[in-house]
Amino acid sequence: MKFVDEVTIKVEAGKGGNGSASFRREKYIQYGGPDGGDGGTGGSIYLCASSGINTLVDFRHAKSFKASNGTGGKGAKMTGAGGEDVVIKVPEGTLVYVKETDEMIGDLTKDGDLLLVARGGKGGLGNVHFKTSTNRSPRKTTQGAMGEERELLLELKVLADVGLLGFPNAGKSTLISAVSAARPKVADYPFTTLYPNLGVVRIGHDQSFVIADIPGIIGGAAEGAGLGIQFLKHLQRTRLLLHLVDIAPLDENIDPAEQVTELATELANFNQELLDKPRWLVFSKADVLPAGEAEVRAKEILKELDWQQPSYIISSVARSGLDKLVTDIQLAFELQRELEAEQEAEQEAEQE
Repeated sequence: MKFVDEVTIKVEAGKGGNGSASFRREKYIQYGGPDGGDGGTGGSIYLCASSGINTLVDFRHAKSFKASNGTGGKGAKMTGAGGEDVVIKVPEGTLVYVKETDEMIGDLTKDGDLLLVARGGKGGLGNVHFKTSTNRSPRKTTQGAMGEERELLLELKVLADVGLLGFPNAGKSTLISAVSAARPKVADYPFTTLYPNLGVVRIGHDQSFVIADIPGIIGGAAEGAGLGIQFLKHLQRTRLLLHLVDIAPLDENIDPAEQVTELATELANFNQELLDKPRWLVFSKADVLPAGEAEVRAKEILKELDWQQPSYIISSVARSGLDKLVTDIQLAFELQRELEAEQEAEQEAEQE
């Protein structure tokens, strides 16, 4: 399935029904007076976040949505039926913009989040509203109002706790397939990942986190080079970045330390907040080196980079180093939650 992370759709709410010009007609009642009812309200359009949808691909063909109109009022002060609302399901993590103004009107992050994007028109008034002491038989009514009509830009930012970052063929897809049930395409050529893959890593009972693999980044990505720039925004919602680097590249001219620095520059060029996120360095493909050599190379690279954050040596194929990596990630998240809870408690105490 092709991954689609940005689409434009048109939404049109229903028109309100017209008010009715009616007069009461009953036997033995000579002057019944006006009794025209109001028109029904037009149907509105909502967007609803759904955990069962992962992409915006369905909107490639269905780009226009229209709610039904309200019906007209009737005699006996009967209000017309309202138009039926339309609820459009979108993936969790969908940002909603008004295309004409670029104004963000919603951020649907949780399953069930509901956003009104086009309000139905109000129904018109029946002639019963226009009766006065001098006008006992008004024939005046009002028309139903038009519903809102908008062109919306939907942008999906994948919701994940951990984002995998690295140059093409750094081993990201192999890692996510090794630690989760996700099965991305894996091959020995660049850009095998053409759209983000999500995997759930389960550590124990009620202990899990979501990991996202995005296409490999190349130099100049922040200016539009390669495929990764299309998906760098998906890393903005993550809490932790795993920066994968091939510890033993086949091309001897490739310097892993230079790759780490180059990719950090691309992050800063795209969004400084990405570079400021916690970023752990993960040396992949350690199984291709003799025992002990991977540790030696890793120490040299860390020294050259003056790396201060955590680092790991893994082999997704041999499944070495993975248990410690995912366990440390889970522990880091639990510690983060504890700190956040303490901060909230302190803030509440200060307010009291």
